[in-house]
Amino acid sequence: MRAKRVGGIRGETRRGASAVAEPDGGARAIGPAVTYGLLAAWALHDAEEVACGPRWLRAHLPALRERFPDVPERVWRVLEDVDEREFGYAVAVMGVIVAAAAAHGHRTGGRSALFQGALDGFGLHGLMHLAQAAAVRGYTPGSATSPVVVIPFALWARARLRRAGVLRPTTARGAVGGLAAAGAAMVVSHGVGRWLARG
Repeated sequence: MRAKRVGGIRGETRRGASAVAEPDGGARAIGPAVTYGLLAAWALHDAEEVACGPRWLRAHLPALRERFPDVPERVWRVLEDVDEREFGYAVAVMGVIVAAAAAHGHRTGGRSALFQGALDGFGLHGLMHLAQAAAVRGYTPGSATSPVVVIPFALWARARLRRAGVLRPTTARGAVGGLAAAGAAMVVSHGVGRWLARG
């Protein structure tokens, strides 16, 4: 009888220990819908940019030049040179960056600073698309999926990270850092895309 009771206590202890440990297992708390969901949401968003970006830019560049005369001429020249091939390469490079961030986020149960920075940058990127659309008073590539995919996903994923207790504190410095990281990734992807297209 004593051995059975001890066995029962041991069984209960093992079950209790696993119940206590389970919420702390990062990947259990944050599933792939949050981490790899970032890659899926990015792919949906960038599909719109690939489909519309270069063509829209060519059609609207003269009007944009007139509307924003303070923009340096070298910026317009760079935009003029972007074609579908270069843009496609740039999107592929950015996809590798986002995939790496999503994978690191999954391995760390969402705790990764790289993943959370990419998530914040993605959400801020969506807000920038809406600001661009407001500035031109019309459609810009990326503005269709921003309010229905980008921003809702970023807010939902941050809420899941918060509930799991792994969301890093939001600060003005962090927001600026997220924008800077997103901008740097964009510069790198377009630079590599241009090199591949012309190489």
